[in-house]
Amino acid sequence: MRVHAFAASALAAVALTGGACAAGPTVSRPPVFEAAGPQVTVTRDGGHLTIDYRFGRDVPVWAFMDSALETDTRQPWRPRQWTVQTPGVVMERRGHYDIIRSTDGGPVPREVRFRVTPRAVDLEAEYPTLLFSNGAVALPTRQLDVFALGSAEAAEQVPGDLNRVKLDGGTARVTWRDDSGPVLFNGRRREALTTTDERSYVLLGDATVTPGDGLSTVIDPNLPPWIGEEIRDFAPHVGQYYRDRLGAPGAGGDTPIVMAAWNGPTERMTSMGGSVLPGLIVMSFEGRGVTTPQAEIRERSRWFIGHEGAHFWLGQTIRYQFANEAWITEGGADLMAVRALRHLDAAYDARAELQSEVDDCADLAKRPVAEAGGRGEHRAYYACGAVFALAAEGAQRQRTGGDWFDFLRPLLRQPDGVLNREEWLNGLTRVSRDPTLRGDIERLLDQGAADPSAVIARLFQRTGVAFRLDNGRVVLT
Repeated sequence: MRVHAFAASALAAVALTGGACAAGPTVSRPPVFEAAGPQVTVTRDGGHLTIDYRFGRDVPVWAFMDSALETDTRQPWRPRQWTVQTPGVVMERRGHYDIIRSTDGGPVPREVRFRVTPRAVDLEAEYPTLLFSNGAVALPTRQLDVFALGSAEAAEQVPGDLNRVKLDGGTARVTWRDDSGPVLFNGRRREALTTTDERSYVLLGDATVTPGDGLSTVIDPNLPPWIGEEIRDFAPHVGQYYRDRLGAPGAGGDTPIVMAAWNGPTERMTSMGGSVLPGLIVMSFEGRGVTTPQAEIRERSRWFIGHEGAHFWLGQTIRYQFANEAWITEGGADLMAVRALRHLDAAYDARAELQSEVDDCADLAKRPVAEAGGRGEHRAYYACGAVFALAAEGAQRQRTGGDWFDFLRPLLRQPDGVLNREEWLNGLTRVSRDPTLRGDIERLLDQGAADPSAVIARLFQRTGVAFRLDNGRVVLT
């Protein structure tokens, strides 16, 4: 049975009873664009989409920025869903990117059409398409951005991490149309919609917006009612706790939206996934196990909302600088979620959740944590990031009697909205007055360790995190 939950900007990297974990997208500094993007029209016609690109110049190759791999197969998602309909144009994978080129070696035609059969698949570090059981589909607004290259071979030299890379291209200007009626964007129906640099979802098809007290929901009409009620009830309490501890988020607005899709009661499956964008949490459920109330699913959905809601602060109010610094936001959001859930539910087993973080970090940090994304081991950012956050919390407690939120609050005040590795580590040294802590963290980030548990034990010992060693395993006490 496949059972998992993933998060966004975040990956909550948790499971209901075990199984695969899928990576959610990361929030980071965008690339630097040097030219205008294309004009794009997306039209929904029943269960299919037509995507028309109109390019403003002759270019040998166009590469898609969103060229993530499917989590389960580690294969590119777009060639499995998009079919090129323009003669003389092919799509193929080069390096980290899906590209289109002309078969005759000349420039790509100024107008290119794709026929798309959307599928709901988990992606590594990118926002997925959402499918609703009634045929509606929600697409990430920035899924259509492209940049120009001089040749197919040049694509193989472009790094997977585009943070601050100068690209010959820009954000696409996208017009969204649905033959069945208005489209849904930011909680409102619109007869005509054009997006450029907004980062959100556009829903094509039928969906009902239910306003709530500080939280609106867009829930699949066939989603099992009990989980919809859980979402509407629990999410506002998490958000209020974060506001009480950290103040209002710097991004995302005052009335966030939760969008939940239902992929059906697939046998032998209990699956939950999703991600977060400014002012929007998206969730997707599938499997027979979701159809009736279960405490374990409720706990995992609460964890997911806690982690994703944390990203309105740690991921949107501030973001990391480079993709290999995802541990700052992902591990930090994990610890935020643990502390919030424990505050809201006295029966919540915070120690068990944190023990999983410690165990996973000890397993994954044998190789450099900063390079985990390239290995497809995104879980390392969450687990080891949470371990580092635990050490920071311990140092804060020793210094002031405070907790993780007290350590985090001053770091959210970055003037440029970016919290990089150096600033995080400087904050740890400032609170702990122990510069050797940073050395151990940097070792796990840049080199890994033959025995990560020994390094974690040293961190915890110096910061007052309660633990014992059991045959070399760090066990929280």
